[in-house]
Amino acid sequence: MKILITGTTQGIGRAIAELFLERGHTVVGIDRRPASMTHESYTHYECDVRDYDRLPALSGIEILINNAGTQNEADIDINLKALIHMTETYGITPAIKSVLHIGSASAHTGAEFPEYCASKGGVLAYTKNVAMRVAKYGATCNSLDPGGVLTPLNECVMNDPELWAEIMNETPLKRWATPREIAEWAYFLTVTNAFCTGQSILVDGGEAINYHFVWKD
Repeated sequence: MKILITGTTQGIGRAIAELFLERGHTVVGIDRRPASMTHESYTHYECDVRDYDRLPALSGIEILINNAGTQNEADIDINLKALIHMTETYGITPAIKSVLHIGSASAHTGAEFPEYCASKGGVLAYTKNVAMRVAKYGATCNSLDPGGVLTPLNECVMNDPELWAEIMNETPLKRWATPREIAEWAYFLTVTNAFCTGQSILVDGGEAINYHFVWKD
């Protein structure tokens, strides 16, 4: 199948692209940085997802994965508005089989920066809107909402022993996901899955269910 993935030069986006390539698919990547991998079935466009006039003219996209995102840098414009534009441009077509938005556990908990949480919360609502509209093509649309993931963007806390211990105390499984684990979820939701749609799948190691019950002895 022909897959379009945004934000493919590192972290989750690169892991997703590599997994689809390993499994024989054709992948188109869009990122504002130069390509960080080469493969005969991979085409890279160096472009900011906000630069709507420079986005490539593509047809026949069967799976769209909106992964490009940021934190504390025009969050609403990149994480939400550009995601909407990408979907309306490449995802609402008769060829589409699945649309997947990479959201965040913060959309469920509100546990990060204000505009970041708002942008990811908007993705949850938009996912349902898209799912209703692509259903006529027999296609699905879901969001995949990770908690902590071991990516370069998170190294500032990963490399701080005190902060890392605090984070692990909030995470029942006592670890963060690898990008490959999130990529496997992305593959399942877009290729294996054909019936779950309009859902926001929380993959956070149990952080959202962590609570401390207080009661009288």
